[in-house]
Amino acid sequence: MDHKGQSSSDKRAVRRVLRACRIAVGLASLLVLAGTGVAATMLSELTGALATSDALGAGSPKSSGGDVNLLLIGLDSRKDQDGNPLPPQILDQLHAGDGNEGGYNTNTLILLHIPGDGGKVSAVSIPRDDYVAVSGIPGYTHAKIKEAYGLAKAQAEQALAAHGVTGKADLEHQGREAGRKKTLETVRTFLDVPIDRFAEVNLAGFYDLATALGGVEVCLDHPVADSYSGANFPAGHQTLNGAQALSFARQRHGLTNGDLDRTHRQQAFLSSAAQKLRSAGTFTDLGKLRALIDTAQKDVVVSAGWDVLAFAQQARNLTGGNLEFTTLPIKGYAKIDGQDVNTVDVDRVRSAVRTAFGAPAPAAPQVHASATVDVRNATAKTGLAATVARALAPYGFRDGELTNGRGTSAITYGAGAAGDAATAAKLLGGLPVTADTRVPAGHVRVTLGPGFALPPSPGPPGTATPPGTTAAPPPAGPQGGTVDGSGVPCVD
Repeated sequence: MDHKGQSSSDKRAVRRVLRACRIAVGLASLLVLAGTGVAATMLSELTGALATSDALGAGSPKSSGGDVNLLLIGLDSRKDQDGNPLPPQILDQLHAGDGNEGGYNTNTLILLHIPGDGGKVSAVSIPRDDYVAVSGIPGYTHAKIKEAYGLAKAQAEQALAAHGVTGKADLEHQGREAGRKKTLETVRTFLDVPIDRFAEVNLAGFYDLATALGGVEVCLDHPVADSYSGANFPAGHQTLNGAQALSFARQRHGLTNGDLDRTHRQQAFLSSAAQKLRSAGTFTDLGKLRALIDTAQKDVVVSAGWDVLAFAQQARNLTGGNLEFTTLPIKGYAKIDGQDVNTVDVDRVRSAVRTAFGAPAPAAPQVHASATVDVRNATAKTGLAATVARALAPYGFRDGELTNGRGTSAITYGAGAAGDAATAAKLLGGLPVTADTRVPAGHVRVTLGPGFALPPSPGPPGTATPPGTTAAPPPAGPQGGTVDGSGVPCVD
């Protein structure tokens, strides 16, 4: 962006910083803009200036029939793309602390399904504290889904530094690319659906989008006052400016269902922003139109190869009000390794995604294991070997030896037990599997290394929870139902 003509150095500094900001909901400006019939020359200008990422990879699975699954990644970072903290005047506006909070968590993950036949667009929000399987991160077999980005980023930066990369910006750029790749992989594995496109935006995007629109209307069922986020609003319909909109979308303290209710706020913001973009005058005001394009250019990173002009036709229902949001279900709350997490039933989550996207259910897998399972506990969690053996028993595994020892999380097997070893690996979160002639025929040997945690739902309902884990039922209130994206929905 050209900064000539700015009246002060402070304004130039603020514009430079905001150019580097990203937040998931800021992507709405790009998506809705694409579907409103804006001149092709304007969209061409927008497309050419967007930052792109190769994190998806050329060989990643793709949807069929012209459908597009689009993942919105909202990064809760107080740093710009070079790793520098946002200046205090920006953080003060955003109620975002001193710049050290947030880390690199993906506090917003929304997967949109845009049918190739022009049907209704469906969006599913993934609660940020869902405890899911992760791979390729040393010391972790499971983590909160929001942590995959930051854990992979830190690992990549350590490896780069060990190979002599010292530039702060280089480490930041390559680290973020590793974070994107791991987030895409984790979401794809968790939901068992392809991801065709993605976009990442960061904390100031709410602020920028609402400001560019001249404010966004929201509706609250109850008045709120929260010092953490800065949200202080009466009940009913009201129009929020940029800073207020960010407070509205970030609040979780004082809400009945905490983060789940915050997810509904994010959905309501997207719906209301789309409503504002549909309103008369938005695209006849050249000043607003330029501000929206500037917002998309400075606040959005998209997957490489995205043809926005072609996507505009497919995304038309995002601006026609034919959009529905759903929050994916959780099984309950638990404390694992000192962290508060959401436990999930993976099969139920995947079923919810298929229902929302109108996809057929897969054939039910038939599991009839017969191997004897020996479990070695190499963690500090007393009784974990017995708990794992009990979790595997409903699938036909026979009880073997339970021992304590050393080792990393892995599965080995003897003659005739390859299939059962693969089944056990899948049930236990994707552990590596190898044949071993030292393991008796018909036996599967499971080693539980440091950092191993039993998946929240590896077996049928009622499977025991790992020792050291305290569990609680799911929230008493609704987990969200659906949020109508055709107007300004009222939320808690």
